[in-house]
Amino acid sequence: MKKGEIYEGIIEKVEFPNKGWIETDGQKVMVKNGIPGQKVQFAVQKKRAGRFQGRILEVLEKSPLETREPVCGVFPRCGGCMYQTMSYEAQLDMKERQIRELLEPVMIRAGQTDAQGGADYIWEGIHGSPKEFGYRNKMEFSFGDEYKDGPLSLGLHRKGSTYDVLNTDDCKLVHKDMTKILVCVRDYFRERNVPYYKKMQHTGYLRHLLLRRGVTTGEILVHLVTTSQEDMDLEPLKETLLGLKLEGKIVGIMHLINDSLSDVVKSDETRILYGRDWFYETLLGLKFRISTFSFFQPNSLAAEVLYSVVREYIGETKGMEVFDLYSGTGTIAQLLAPVAKEVVGVEIVEEAVRAAGENAALNGLDNCRFIAGDVLKTLDGLEEKPDAIILDPPREGIHPKALPKILSYGVERIVYVSCKATSLARDLESFFEAGYRLEKACCVDQFCETVWIETVVLLKKSRE
Repeated sequence: MKKGEIYEGIIEKVEFPNKGWIETDGQKVMVKNGIPGQKVQFAVQKKRAGRFQGRILEVLEKSPLETREPVCGVFPRCGGCMYQTMSYEAQLDMKERQIRELLEPVMIRAGQTDAQGGADYIWEGIHGSPKEFGYRNKMEFSFGDEYKDGPLSLGLHRKGSTYDVLNTDDCKLVHKDMTKILVCVRDYFRERNVPYYKKMQHTGYLRHLLLRRGVTTGEILVHLVTTSQEDMDLEPLKETLLGLKLEGKIVGIMHLINDSLSDVVKSDETRILYGRDWFYETLLGLKFRISTFSFFQPNSLAAEVLYSVVREYIGETKGMEVFDLYSGTGTIAQLLAPVAKEVVGVEIVEEAVRAAGENAALNGLDNCRFIAGDVLKTLDGLEEKPDAIILDPPREGIHPKALPKILSYGVERIVYVSCKATSLARDLESFFEAGYRLEKACCVDQFCETVWIETVVLLKKSRE
């Protein structure tokens, strides 16, 4: 088996998050972005650690798990979805199995699972999203073209491509208000022959369209992200957007100027074209003010499920000092604050910290304190000692230098929320070495149709 050669095979299984395995000619080949049971044609890309990696060229036969038709016009070409043709129940079964298989070796080494699969912790299964489609409260669309030198497109990237951008006019991950806005913006600039930003040449004007919409409030923020290479009058666009017939309501339109070379949504300068730069969303009876770059779980209704699990796992917090590390806009902290002595949130994104303080005041909570800073450095400056800790780190998990400090508190209960279970599995080894045991765990699906899943674990300090 050599690089560039083309083979056929059946994807036998898919490991978290999207690693499919094919065995052919006595060799195991890993391919991404497939479904278990699909017969595919693939090209060999490289060999690593004795295993080969390939790229799917074509699906030759559907998987027995693909029991329904796609719900949008660009599946499976679009990188936004992976599992549209699987029933939602099959998606949940597969995701739960992936997480169990990922954690099992760690639990065996910790002595909490035996070779026969018997475990002394409680696995509580997987919680599905209340809505399978139209669930996202935030989406970043890119300007580009569907093919080289084609007409202007606005949507999501073609699967496996960093350049081709598909027109996702009927994306089912977002509310139809968002797709109406997307079509309006694309047609507006297409009619005026406005160029998109070309990443290799660093020329052009249009970069991204960032939309945020409150699922419970219907309030919408529109952000047009461009370079400073042209000076366009965007007043007509604003009036066109405000004239759209939507179920929700546009409460803010922003022009974000971004001249960075990296292909990320950021702002060197923000100009408010209309309204305000924040919107409201509600979770579990609390009201949250969310601004452009504030982190907020992208699936509001599933976030309610997730945070209900966290609140249950952390248990009684009356009179306790609780640390909420990687606190974002302080959602978890504010859900715990009514019965805690104090909740201290630490978050590195300053805008999120400001939003957290404003949200606490909005909800009448005076025992939440939010600190802007890196968890590793901030903990060294805190005089308070926690009685319980909640961790909700980014995908890369907890910084290895921050882990010893967190473990040194020796608190009885720690709840770890992970959006990337491979990072969780790595970090669990340190908790077990420090005398913690896994009490119970579950999954919450916030990202229907995609490869991602949230995992929540409750760790308790052994007092033996």
